[in-house]
Formats: sequence, C-alpha cells, structure tokens
Amino acid sequence: MTEDALMTGPLSLAEIASAAANQPTGEQQWALRLYTAGPTPKSIAAFNNLKRICEEYMPGRYDIEVVDLMQNPRLAKEDQIVAVPTLVRKLPQPLRKIIGDLSDTERALVGLQLRPRA
Repeated sequence: MTEDALMTGPLSLAEIASAAANQPTGEQQWALRLYTAGPTPKSIAAFNNLKRICEEYMPGRYDIEVVDLMQNPRLAKEDQIVAVPTLVRKLPQPLRKIIGDLSDTERALVGLQLRPRA
C-alpha cells in the first residue's frame, strides 16, 4: 500500500453521511473501507483494482479507508470481517461486502451495485 492511500484518520459514518447529503443530485459520495492483512500481493492488488474501479466509475466521489488488520485486529469485529481482503461499502447504504482482490471487475461492479446483475 502506498502511504498516500491511507487516510490520516477514519471519518465517522455521520461525517461521511453529512458530506454525502450536501452533494448535488447524481454526485453521491461513496465511503469504502478495504480490510487487508499487511502489504500482501492480494491486498495490494485489491487496493489497485479498487482505485481503478473508483476512478473509472465514480471519479472524485469516493473515499477509501484502508484498514490493516495486522496493525489493528480489533477493527475486524466492527464490520464482522472473516476474510481479507474485504471491501465494505459504508455509503451509499445499504452496507455491502465484497471478499477478494476485486480482479473480476464485473463482479465488483455488481457487488457495489454500480451495475445490475446479468
């Protein structure tokens, strides 16, 4: 993971929801949390794939928080993480989870509800 990919501190869900509510229609803000277990090849691939998807399908409308469970294992309980890497879409609601490195773009888009199921 690159250091610029990590946020200085997580925003609360209320702060993110407030910011999203102030966005113009069609400019909904996405709050994404990627759980990893250190800088493994799968974790790095998941981050790179997520960044690519965000830039292509929701440019400028997303926040990515990377949570390294090797450094903060207690954070896995909050979102009931059982495997890594796992992406959690906090906003827009409802909460959604995708397990894996997000290399299957179509599956990731359906999981994020950016594209309907085929």
